[in-house]
Amino acid sequence: MQICTCNGNAKESGKRVTERAFGTPPKASPDVVAARNALADKVCRELERGRLPVHRGDVEGDSSPETSGARVHVDPSINGGVFVRWRTGEDLRAAALEILERGDFSSIPPALRHHETVVQRMADALAGTLTSAGFEVEGADPHTHGRAVLVKGVHS
Repeated sequence: MQICTCNGNAKESGKRVTERAFGTPPKASPDVVAARNALADKVCRELERGRLPVHRGDVEGDSSPETSGARVHVDPSINGGVFVRWRTGEDLRAAALEILERGDFSSIPPALRHHETVVQRMADALAGTLTSAGFEVEGADPHTHGRAVLVKGVHS
């Protein structure tokens, strides 16, 4: 998928991108978002086949403590895509957040280190599992998507 700006008009895969309010990224065309949603559904099915806990965070939400496991999310922005990240259990997540809220980073506490290790190892496992199932994946931009895996498509 290539993005180009021709005569000031942003285009993705030859289709005009819809405009959004100032300060928010432009949204991809409805066809592109629909294709991403179809890809996200395929990702969910493959992870479920492996008996991994998985949910669509963008559809089902993820504010409930029960939503641990693989979270599949479609970002509808022009530079978005299909992202998969691991969400730890509420107790481990709460312990890590408590440490971060205190703001003492003189040494990394074991609970925070453990949380980060679990998230990273599961991201590696998700990437490997999806690659094995025929998906094209890469690490997402860590500044915008943390340790998520970007799913770019399915190999034919």
